[in-house]
Amino acid sequence: MKDITKEQRAIVTEKSKQAGETLIPERWKWVETSIWTEHMLTALEEGVKGGKWYSLMDKVYSGRNLASAWEKVKSNKGAAGVDNQSIEAFQANNGKYLEELENRLKEDRYEIMPVKRVWIPKLGSKEKRPLGIPVVKDRILQTAMRNVLEPIGDNPPSWRLRRPLRNKAMDSDPDAAVKTRSDE
Repeated sequence: MKDITKEQRAIVTEKSKQAGETLIPERWKWVETSIWTEHMLTALEEGVKGGKWYSLMDKVYSGRNLASAWEKVKSNKGAAGVDNQSIEAFQANNGKYLEELENRLKEDRYEIMPVKRVWIPKLGSKEKRPLGIPVVKDRILQTAMRNVLEPIGDNPPSWRLRRPLRNKAMDSDPDAAVKTRSDE
């Protein structure tokens, strides 16, 4: 029997995975792993039969996706929306609220709330600009939807590649960004 070196064992250990884990290739490290499995990423790269994705809503309202979306919303520390519920107030009962959100989405009974309008100062000006603040639950839903849809609509993540080019072009010629986009 062949002896295995420490180096070979380290490689096997590094590449092996536990039950339930997925090995996400480096180019997909930015996707939400609670949704995007190896199988789904392969389908994304190789194409989906008929060119259409089906059954995405169940991915949006999955408990793991909503919990992940909640963590992102919480980390942004935004203000309360029209319902006056702050991030801290939501945090106090987040399990209950996330379950309620999941159930309403499953039953197609969720209604989006109006957006709170506030006016904030423009940088370098005395003028103010409008800012819309959604309620916490709507922000969670928006983030959950983004987790599901962004990899499909942005494959490969082209904005990561073009943004530096666009910014350099805009420094010298504001119309260059439009020219650059149409030339691509």
